[in-house]
Amino acid sequence: MLDISPKTNLLEKKEYSYELQDVVEPKLYRDMYSYDEIPKVVWNHRKVPMNMPDDIWITDTTFRDGMQSRAPYETEDIVEIFKLMSKLGGPFGLIRQSEFFVYTKKDREAVEKCLDLGLKFPEITTWIRAKKEDFQLVKSLGIKETGILVSCSDYHIFKKMKKNRRQAMEFYLETIRDALETGVVPRCHLEDITRADFYGFVVPFVNKIMELSEEVGVPIKIRACDTMGYGVPYPGVALPRSVPGIIYGLQHYSGVPSEMLEWHGHNDFYKAVVNASTAWMYGCCSVNCSLLGIGERTGNIPLEAMVMEYASLRGSTDGMDTKVITEIAEFFRDRMGYEIPPMTPFVGEDFNVTRAGIHADGLMKDEEIYNIFDTREILGREPGVAISKTSGAAGIAYWLNQHPSVLTRLGLDGPISKDSEIVENLKTWVDGLYADNRTTSLSNKEIYGKLAELKDELRTGEGGKK
Repeated sequence: MLDISPKTNLLEKKEYSYELQDVVEPKLYRDMYSYDEIPKVVWNHRKVPMNMPDDIWITDTTFRDGMQSRAPYETEDIVEIFKLMSKLGGPFGLIRQSEFFVYTKKDREAVEKCLDLGLKFPEITTWIRAKKEDFQLVKSLGIKETGILVSCSDYHIFKKMKKNRRQAMEFYLETIRDALETGVVPRCHLEDITRADFYGFVVPFVNKIMELSEEVGVPIKIRACDTMGYGVPYPGVALPRSVPGIIYGLQHYSGVPSEMLEWHGHNDFYKAVVNASTAWMYGCCSVNCSLLGIGERTGNIPLEAMVMEYASLRGSTDGMDTKVITEIAEFFRDRMGYEIPPMTPFVGEDFNVTRAGIHADGLMKDEEIYNIFDTREILGREPGVAISKTSGAAGIAYWLNQHPSVLTRLGLDGPISKDSEIVENLKTWVDGLYADNRTTSLSNKEIYGKLAELKDELRTGEGGKK
């Protein structure tokens, strides 16, 4: 059948015949994934069109994928994080959903307390095993949608499940029917899609899901899971690693609407964020993330990163409150004792802190020279410097000007220049420390102590009087 595409205004073929290829031996792509070598990026130079949806959004897996990769969250922490997530997502609910475990009494208590908040967004969903009793459990909590595992690579089908492709597909379809009969909408997690036979299993299987969806009149979501972080964003890369190819194929050959399509990635090869952005740009409405990127192994797509990506791609935050990112980081660090690597973008303590004197000198002249954006306005965070071996007079002066209460205690009026007496005295002390083989930056406490010693020695200078 030929139809005019509403996106291209060209005649396009709408029916494609891809039948299940029920192979005897698993297809493991050993030329690409030899296991004893770094996975190879293979090209076929087939490019698919970019197809950004009208609306894009974020979903969350902090309390599912994030939960299974660290010490369990306390119920009260989950509730507070959930409230912050809702605040971050803004009035239009750009953080659309958050998924939870429901296996234990503690899991269910967290779900119930978050439901009691009465927040419209994020909608609470779950993730369960493919068992009838689990569907009943979800329904009893009043949850409308749940994720179910439908692993699609031969690594999982043959090696883990000990089935062949037809047996796996029949088992999955029966499970999806069980969910629908229970009254729960299934969200199908195509686990390990970047090692799966796309046309031999993924497309025929998803076609069956779409047929079932049409038959029962219930939209069924498809989550494409880059479980091992093998996906790559480059145009012209061959399947199964091509993120553009996966998203295009699920839409074009299986008819999955953009709003029913979700990307879930991992960061094993440092591509979690760019792969998620690529999924958006090629037709996927939803990307599944975790706060601070906390997740299995190297982690999931950091939710805060996709907030920034959204604003970059759309030219607007569309009501998201980006300062909440800083509140969330402080909550994890101060209330939960979670150690965020200090250089982590947007949330690490040092993300907008410089140690180089030449950078500090630039910040003093115009902070835009060395700050990525107005971090006060966007994240509620001042750009800063840490005093170290390379800070120089400019770095010390900048630090002092960032701590006006210190200047007041010293009887000085700011701003202080890098040529002032107090800066010269501090620099002499700092240089002496590093000449004595110190290797770490100075803490604020150490600097405060030295300033207290210098207070009585100050003479009248550029910065003011004693």
